[in-house]
Amino acid sequence: MNNTHEPMPTNNSYDGFGAYDHNRSGVGAHRTALIIHTIGDVAAGFLGLWILLYLLEANQGNVFVAFVHGVADVLAWWSQDIFTMDAEGVRVFLNYGLPAGLYLLLGHGIAARVRRI
Repeated sequence: MNNTHEPMPTNNSYDGFGAYDHNRSGVGAHRTALIIHTIGDVAAGFLGLWILLYLLEANQGNVFVAFVHGVADVLAWWSQDIFTMDAEGVRVFLNYGLPAGLYLLLGHGIAARVRRI
């Protein structure tokens, strides 16, 4: 049996600042990534909501439906009429679904890249 007094191991994550201070330099990158992630999700959400409202034949004269349609048109301006099939529902689904998927992929991808910084 050894009678020497070895110091007890310590957990430095509880030294008054906790785990939050351990990676303080990454806080700004994490917040930036969260903002980018959220913007992509909101954009895709508006596009998805417009697709849903259109396919469910929502009242086009309703203020809320018109607002969602306007926002979706602004977000999907670059993809309008990429697909020109005869079935109107499929055309709306593809022309608004493509940018929704891209906004999700880009938002999540860029956010993941920013978090690694």
